Amino acid sequence: MPEARGLWTNWAGNQRCAPAAVEHPALENDLVALVKGAAATGRTVKVVGAGHSFTDIACTDGVLVHLDRYGRVLSADPGTGRVTVQAGMPITVLNEELAARGLAMPNLGDIAYQTIAGAISTATHGTGRKLGNLSTQVVALELVTADGSIVRASADEEPEVFDAARVGLGALGILSTVTLRWPRRFDYLLEHLDELVDDNDHFEFFYVPHTGGALTKRNNATDEPARPRPRLRYWTDKVLMENAVFGALCRVGRVRPSLIPRLNKLPIGGRRSDYVEPSHRVFASPRFVHFVEMEYAIPRSNAATALRRLKGFIDSSGLNISFPIEVRFVAADDLPLSPAQGRDTCYIAVHVYRGMPYEQYFRGVEAIATELGGRPHWGKLHYQTAATLAPRYPGWERFRAVRARLDPEGRFRNAYLDRVLGPPT
Repeated sequence: MPEARGLWTNWAGNQRCAPAAVEHPALENDLVALVKGAAATGRTVKVVGAGHSFTDIACTDGVLVHLDRYGRVLSADPGTGRVTVQAGMPITVLNEELAARGLAMPNLGDIAYQTIAGAISTATHGTGRKLGNLSTQVVALELVTADGSIVRASADEEPEVFDAARVGLGALGILSTVTLRWPRRFDYLLEHLDELVDDNDHFEFFYVPHTGGALTKRNNATDEPARPRPRLRYWTDKVLMENAVFGALCRVGRVRPSLIPRLNKLPIGGRRSDYVEPSHRVFASPRFVHFVEMEYAIPRSNAATALRRLKGFIDSSGLNISFPIEVRFVAADDLPLSPAQGRDTCYIAVHVYRGMPYEQYFRGVEAIATELGGRPHWGKLHYQTAATLAPRYPGWERFRAVRARLDPEGRFRNAYLDRVLGPPT
């Protein structure tokens, strides 16, 4: 039988009550049993988290339920950013658990002692123009309802219950488990792509396949005095990690391709670095790892769509891709055969370590780029011909006219030019 505990007082000391009994469940079956037991005796049930609410929202003269023994991580997937926890987990503990898995709360209030159930049930929030309160991060939950049954709810299953229970005030039942999802770095970049490109002189990023993560580079002209990277830091990041270690992992992946998704999760280039140096030291980096590459220029307006489709293609194809996908942006120009002719452009470059098969990957990327108006980089692999390229360039005939005037006999032709431009006329 539950033991009576006398007065209960909240954190601030401004609310108190005298519950008839206090429970400390450790299992979901305990939650079910205590609800059924309360129903049999006609008692009400209220759950208290950390007691940080200043109202009497947790007060009861029935059964008071503490979830202090009900706070374990049940599952976590850094790849998807989804974590399922028991509802009594304090946010301070959740933060530590997330950090250990390479995740983090995108927003927090100024107090983190609350349980996750108490925080979402009362719509606890932080601050951020484009960020919702903590409840908006919930993607699924389990609720023990008044008859002791367990209701599983998400956007697809019991959607009305799901929306209501995310800020449920404890009125709908006892939250048993909560599944939260944090936007992955890649998702965030696509959602904020325009502002990231527009707010920086030079912006690019590298999507790491099989991880949902990305590395960003933001370069801006400045009048500040030089603040170079320490030589050891430069050597460690650029030579050791990005070349020697990355090259070794590529060699392992070439022998055992099935290991590539796990190898990609290793922290090779994820350290933040801020510095001021001459532009030639900022833009260029040493590259000792050899690869083959395809790069497509697509309209900037199609960038997010192309990248989502590219990620989907990789995830569903069964391919194991060890190289990050490089994404860069340039302004429109008016040069007849420039891939950026007439439109602001996003360049998407894909790479495969030398000695590994690449045609299936490159043809899949090319198909996506082609549907979205892509034009290939002339110096990188592609499978286009003059017939497929001509419609993509408004200046195509201008170029052909100049070529016909300057080289009517085809003195400078070769097999590549015959394929991509056709014979001179």
